Amino acid sequence: MLDFKTIEELSKENPAVGSKTLEKILSKALNLEPLSLEEITILLNIDKAEELELLRDTADKIKRKIFGKRIVLFAPLYLSNECVNKCLYCGFQNGNPEEKRKTLTKEEALKEAKFLVSRGFKRALLVLAENKSKCGLEYIKSVVREIYKETGMRILHINSAPMEVYELKELKREGLGVFQVFQETYHKETYEKLHVKGRKADFNYRLTCMDRAITAGFKDVGIGCLLGLYDYRFDVLATISHARYLKESYGTYPHTISVPRFRYAKGAVVEKPLYAVDDFTFKKIVAVYRLAVPTAGIVISTREPAYLRDEILYYGASQISAESKTSPGGYTDILEEEKGAQFSLNDKRSLEEVVISILERGFLPSFCTACYGKGRVGEHFHRLAEEEVIKDFCEKNAISTFLEYLSDIKDKSLREKITRFYEKLIDDKSTNTEKGALI
Repeated sequence: MLDFKTIEELSKENPAVGSKTLEKILSKALNLEPLSLEEITILLNIDKAEELELLRDTADKIKRKIFGKRIVLFAPLYLSNECVNKCLYCGFQNGNPEEKRKTLTKEEALKEAKFLVSRGFKRALLVLAENKSKCGLEYIKSVVREIYKETGMRILHINSAPMEVYELKELKREGLGVFQVFQETYHKETYEKLHVKGRKADFNYRLTCMDRAITAGFKDVGIGCLLGLYDYRFDVLATISHARYLKESYGTYPHTISVPRFRYAKGAVVEKPLYAVDDFTFKKIVAVYRLAVPTAGIVISTREPAYLRDEILYYGASQISAESKTSPGGYTDILEEEKGAQFSLNDKRSLEEVVISILERGFLPSFCTACYGKGRVGEHFHRLAEEEVIKDFCEKNAISTFLEYLSDIKDKSLREKITRFYEKLIDDKSTNTEKGALI
């Protein structure tokens, strides 16, 4: 499936990053030509500020070529932290005495979803621990139905444990968008040391979960590794190789690549990253993902501090969460955040603060979900992205959904403040967009 021997060999290399070589690779990437793993290895060995700036500028140009200026906003909605697995770095791990356990009822999940809709979110990522007796297939289906029926939420994605094809088919029939699972680390030996109990301890079962999801009808899938569990060079090369395997096998790259970095979790056995990733390296990784898999959404969570999340928008990130809670019921205080969280957060800004920050930096906040309604998913979406056509939909729909968000803000002074930032952006002649209905 993946050539781990080659990935391991490349991850241990330390190739020189000559200016001519770097210029050639960046030019190739800017033309949306596939980079070899050897070329990606060179980019991962960048260690000078001026080289990182060139990488950043290229990543930013590629993102704008494909998606325009839009930045998608979403929120995670945690349904359960009652987990049967023992992952030594996670707050949800089975046996953690510091964790207060909770699985939301349908009514409680609906309350959380209604809160998110009232704040302006039109898409949410359902997050569940692995526990079939508490939050199995029928539970998920019932919650999804209830949220779609009783709220204005337009699309739900899901981050859950790997499942069998027949289970995934049933989930897909409920109208879920992206099926997301992180491999955590692609290094098998390290994976097995960190995942010591439960179904998640099966490395190969987790690795092949996207094959089952796509076979079951999920056109869009999301992958990623948790930076800090193993050498980032190995895991980034493996993540990119996984993305290319999916393209070669099923005709489409993953819809998203998430870039979570290790964060402390109360009660976890492993409290610090085994292979720390600093800010310089984190920015480099985000940019490399953009160059290597240009049509994927690069997702940054509130694990990262506000200053870095603002800066990372220029490195190719295209989707960010905002105002996040990582405990079941965290938005409406069904369960207090610090007593049931999966990990600690860094960016605790409100949605409005994040929106203003995006506008200040010349990007368009987007609450759009039109591609799911119009069937622009999977191979179709990536083809439009490669042809540099999807941005025409993205920017117009970003404006339409942003104006909808703006009109729903009840605080007049806040609405006027955000409007001023928006009008300044729209008046910029470099923003080639126009108002219009969702397309």
